[in-house]
Parts: sequence; C-alpha cells; structure tokens
Amino acid sequence: MKFLSVLLLAAVLLTGSSSRKLTPGEGFVQVNGGRIWYKIVGSGKGVPLLLIHGGPGSRSCDGILAYSTLGNDRPIIFYDQLGSGHSDRPSDTTLWRLPRFVDEVTSLRKELNLKEINILGSSWGGSVAVEYMLSQKPKGVKSVIFAGPLISTARWMRDAKILLSKLSKPVQDTIEKYENLKLYDHKSYIAATDSFNIQYLSRKPGVRVSVADCDKSAKSNREVYRYMWGPTEFNATGTLKTFERAERLHEIIEPVLFITGRFDEARPETMYEFQKEIPGSKVVIVENSGHNKVRDNPEAYLAAIRKFLKERN
Repeated sequence: MKFLSVLLLAAVLLTGSSSRKLTPGEGFVQVNGGRIWYKIVGSGKGVPLLLIHGGPGSRSCDGILAYSTLGNDRPIIFYDQLGSGHSDRPSDTTLWRLPRFVDEVTSLRKELNLKEINILGSSWGGSVAVEYMLSQKPKGVKSVIFAGPLISTARWMRDAKILLSKLSKPVQDTIEKYENLKLYDHKSYIAATDSFNIQYLSRKPGVRVSVADCDKSAKSNREVYRYMWGPTEFNATGTLKTFERAERLHEIIEPVLFITGRFDEARPETMYEFQKEIPGSKVVIVENSGHNKVRDNPEAYLAAIRKFLKERN
C-alpha cells in the first residue's frame, strides 16, 4: 500500500494532475458586483492563454472564432468583463475602477485553478494586463502579449493627435467644432469620427468577422466606455484620462510581446518606446491592419501570437 501511494504521488507530480484539467465549456465566476461569464475552447496541451478584451465595455465574442484556431496548441480562455457581453450588467459606477477589473483576472485564475498561464491584453485589455502584472506581481505567468495596448493615456492622446492631423481639413474642423460644443452625439461629429475609425480602427469596416457567440444577449456597454474613457477613441475625458504605466514597464520580468497594426491607433512608434522599457521584449507589426487586427489581417496576427507562444512555452 505504501509503494502504491508513492507511485500515485509520483504520477501526480509528473503529470501535473494536481491542477484541474481545463475542458472546453463555459460558465460564470462570482466577482465583486456580479458574475462574469467565461468560455474555454481548445484542447491543446500547452500553457493556457487568457484573453482580456478591449473597451472598456466591449466583449469577448467578436474574436472567439479567430482566436479559437490557437486551441490546437493550448486551451484558450475568453471572458466578458463585468458590465458587458454575457456577464452581469450592474449600474453602480463605483464598480468601474481598474483595480476591480484586475480582480476579475485573479478570480478567474482561482476558479479555474490556472497555476500557469499566458496573458493577452488587447487595447484597454492591455491596461488590465499591465496593472495585473504590476500590482499583483503574479506567479505562474509565462508570458504577456500586449496587443495595441493602452498603457499610457498621454501617449495614446499624443498618437491620436498625430493621426487626426492626417485627416482632411474639413474632418478636423468638424471634430474640433463639436468637441468644443461637447455635442458628441451630433450626426456630423459621428460622421467625422468614422473617418478616423476607417483609417485606424478597422480598415475593413465592411468585412464582418464571423462570430458564434455575439447574440443579442452579448452586448457592448457604451455607458462603461464613456464613463471610463470618453466619447471617442481620441478624446479621453473619463476616469482613465490620467492613466500612466509606461514608466513602470521595466518592472515586468516575464517575456513580453507588443503587437500592433501598421496603421493602428496604438502606433508602432509607441510600441517601440514601450519595448525599450522591457529588456528582451519584442515588437511585431501586422501589415495592412488598423487597431482591429483580428479583422483586418487575422492570418498574420494569429501567426505572430502562435509563434511567440511556442517559443516561450
């Protein structure tokens, strides 16, 4: 009996079965303020990849089918942040704080017993990822991918000013006029912002990404976006307007990849600035792409992610 116990212990240590095996499926995790929805796809044996979607107030379903192609290598974990997608939608604005969003990652790891993990934070998801790494100093994170990340609002706004200057003079004048009037819902302002979006957000606006889970219950939350960020991508008026973590990037010791589109509003030049703060980190530029890389050039985008993860795991 003693010999059998030793064999069983050895098997546990060798196979890692002391951690609960991830199986494809979905569920909910209780967090401060409500429940957040998650979905696991893929049965590869690699270290799982946790995807933190953008926004604030966006949803995970837009990228599920595309990112799921990485599931042959490893489990892919999607989740909707509180307030959006399939997760609960409380109206309490005190919940819309960065530390609480960071706590969601901690809760997910605990619920799913994710002792080892890779993290991909996209856009605002990059804010959650960088704050998680800096504030929690978590163990077991094998690598971090920042995809067009918001790491410094000051630099984001600097980049936005540069990109706005490349639009036509009438468009610039219209944006300036209605921002001064704070008429962000005026049809002329919306039309002008579309000129920015088609250049730097998604360069294929007429091409809809096939999605399996973006049903009527998985809505974005514009109120959260405006409260935390502002009326448009290039006008930060919310609680994130002073967000700044670039000067602390050097504290991250895990392998890091910065990935952005050639025409991304998170400009390549800024990604190279961030790279200098983290020794050994890498930058990949996805050609023919704006901020929405999974729509504009999914093949190149996903290939870069797969390559980085295989090299690091």
